[in-house]
Amino acid sequence: MAVSSGEGKATPDRHVASQRAGEQGLLFETQVSAPPEDVGYRGPTACAAAGITYRQLDYWARTGLVTPSVRPAHGSGSQRLYSFRDILVLKVVKRLLDTGVSLQQIRTAVTHLRDRGVQDLARITLMSDGVSVYECTSADEVVDLVQGGQGVFGIALGRVWQEVEGTLAELPAERAEPDAMGPTEHPHDELAHRRRARRTG
Repeated sequence: MAVSSGEGKATPDRHVASQRAGEQGLLFETQVSAPPEDVGYRGPTACAAAGITYRQLDYWARTGLVTPSVRPAHGSGSQRLYSFRDILVLKVVKRLLDTGVSLQQIRTAVTHLRDRGVQDLARITLMSDGVSVYECTSADEVVDLVQGGQGVFGIALGRVWQEVEGTLAELPAERAEPDAMGPTEHPHDELAHRRRARRTG
């Protein structure tokens, strides 16, 4: 992923570019609060909040593009749980796809975003010319890309954060509580324990 330096490109068009970026909501004014890490959302809820189909969600999970971080799927019938951050990234992936960015470039962007802290994400604006994806962390970097013609469109993650937050407020969530039998035990372990108890009793 390319990153603009945002240094020393003051031109008469800079004010116009800054206005354009400001109108698009790309100038880092969004304040967000970190969501609880132990709250997860099931697949259908993640789809509704990100604006994607369940087929896309499933494919992206199977190919490792965006995987559920609260609770991964273990076999058929198990429920995946996606975190707020996962859904934020899902929505960003959908927007990049809609604007014609290749899946390869999107994978690079997602890998880069995965390394950032939750609060860092809200301060990032992704710009793209439809081919490459650029990360901007300041208004100057956005303006430079808009001026240079590289910023055909931008995705302010802080704005996407607010959209996802608003949508999820109306949708069901669940806490990823530890299994009542303990984090390392499974149902068959409990059955074995009962059999042992009967034999020794």
